[in-house]
Amino acid sequence: MRKSEVLAAESVACLNKALCHLKDIWEEIGIPEDQRLQRTNVVKNHIKNLLDMMIAEEESLKKRLITSIQECRKEMEKLCLELKLPMFEEEESISMLQQEKDIRTRVEVLVKEKSQRMQQLKALVEKDQDLVDILCCMPYGIASDSVPSLEQLENFRQHITSQTSEKEKRYVEFVDLKKQIILCMEDLDQVPETSFEKDIVCEDEESFCLSRENITSLKLLLCQLEERKAENEAMCENQRERIQQLWNRLQVPEEERQAFSEHMVTSKKRNLEALRAEVQRLEELKLQNIRNVTDAIRSEIAVFWEKCFFSIDQRQAFAPYFSEDFTEDLLSLHDAEILRLKQHYEEHKELFEGVHQWEDSWRLFLELEKKATDPTRFTNRGGNLLKEEKQRSELHKSLPKLEKKLKAQIDVWESEQGREFLVNSQKFLQYVEQQWELHRIEKEKEKLERHLKKSKQTEEDMLYGTAVRTPTKRRFLGTTTPGKSRKLNATSMSSANSNSTMRSAYGGAVCRSPVPRPPLSANKIPTARMTGCSKPPNPGLQGCNKENMAQVKGTPLSGALGK
Repeated sequence: MRKSEVLAAESVACLNKALCHLKDIWEEIGIPEDQRLQRTNVVKNHIKNLLDMMIAEEESLKKRLITSIQECRKEMEKLCLELKLPMFEEEESISMLQQEKDIRTRVEVLVKEKSQRMQQLKALVEKDQDLVDILCCMPYGIASDSVPSLEQLENFRQHITSQTSEKEKRYVEFVDLKKQIILCMEDLDQVPETSFEKDIVCEDEESFCLSRENITSLKLLLCQLEERKAENEAMCENQRERIQQLWNRLQVPEEERQAFSEHMVTSKKRNLEALRAEVQRLEELKLQNIRNVTDAIRSEIAVFWEKCFFSIDQRQAFAPYFSEDFTEDLLSLHDAEILRLKQHYEEHKELFEGVHQWEDSWRLFLELEKKATDPTRFTNRGGNLLKEEKQRSELHKSLPKLEKKLKAQIDVWESEQGREFLVNSQKFLQYVEQQWELHRIEKEKEKLERHLKKSKQTEEDMLYGTAVRTPTKRRFLGTTTPGKSRKLNATSMSSANSNSTMRSAYGGAVCRSPVPRPPLSANKIPTARMTGCSKPPNPGLQGCNKENMAQVKGTPLSGALGK
């Protein structure tokens, strides 16, 4: 049995006991029955009113609990929708009071969650607004009066992080651009003029709006300043070149040039003004020295004529070069001509340098070819012969390659220009072919001369019995090897006639015996027999005959003929 039921039963017993006690008291007092009924009725009404009041209070509590449950349930549903959370599942078979408590506790948690989210949203919105003001961009698309979900808050945080990173990136870029702009303005001696330029240079860096448009405008401004700076530098460079030319033509002293050296390095506005003033001064001085300046320009023109392979006709086409009437107009014509020649040379520089390279290589090749036919080259002991032969071989291989490369370049040039590429009024490839042909003819001519010389020497050898000796085996007089001398003297008496004639005909090397030569008539038969030999004497050894004969004492050609 429940305690509440026990208490209820005790309350009823207590009430009955109290009524019995009242009844006993009333009997002892002697209160009449009608008054007893009246008094009993009062007790009943009093108890009834008290119980009714208590019941009413409890009923009121019940209604309040029901109302609270309903209101809390509604509030909970609203908060769950706002916070985008699942609905709270109530427990079954619990008392109304516990149910109200659970729902009210859940509502309090949801209200606290909502408050925290709204505070986070507010802080994020403030940061986003600061970034919007600095970056001049659109604010993040989220309602500040609605409760954000956890996902929305996370996305908002990522957006803030991204925008913060973009701000730092743009700030670094802005600072770098600002430094470059200030340097360019200093180089140009320029002060900020527009409000935008003043904001960049004069205002605080933290207050500058880092919008994409402003960054683009900064880059555009820097590009414009750099272009102006480049133009300024180009103008300064042109003025410097002109000054250098005028200095050289006017032969300005080195001391005067050094005094002006400051403006020959930097390219600021004041330097440009100083350079222009110097050019004007030199131009005026040039007019006073027209003849000397014109002669200096003519020297330059002559140099470029050589570089560009101008023919006599092309050079004579510039008639002012030969004029002696030195006027300002004549000087202007020379200035224009030297500029044209320089431009012509620069446009075709690669070709001209290639032609010069070919000519240098060809010249060296001819020199090496000439040295290759020189008999004295064998006396070299420094290793130059091998080097020269190797260099000649390399040139023989590289010249055709260079000619092929030049031909390709000339073909491209002629197709672009629509005219022939001439060197000394002649097509370069024809000139190359002509040089090779002349070289071939010269080689044939030398070969023919050698052949004629060999034939002549052979005839003389067959007619006079002249013998030659190999130069490389030549020894000084009085240094003959004793063994060889004895052997030679022993056999010379029997074979002087046939040996000398046969070895002479074949270009062999022998040493003459001091025994007198037999009469010329004795040599007719072997000489006639050797005329059919096809191998001529070695031309490289013909020059040694005199030395050989000079070493043979007592056997001159005249002695042989005299007998």
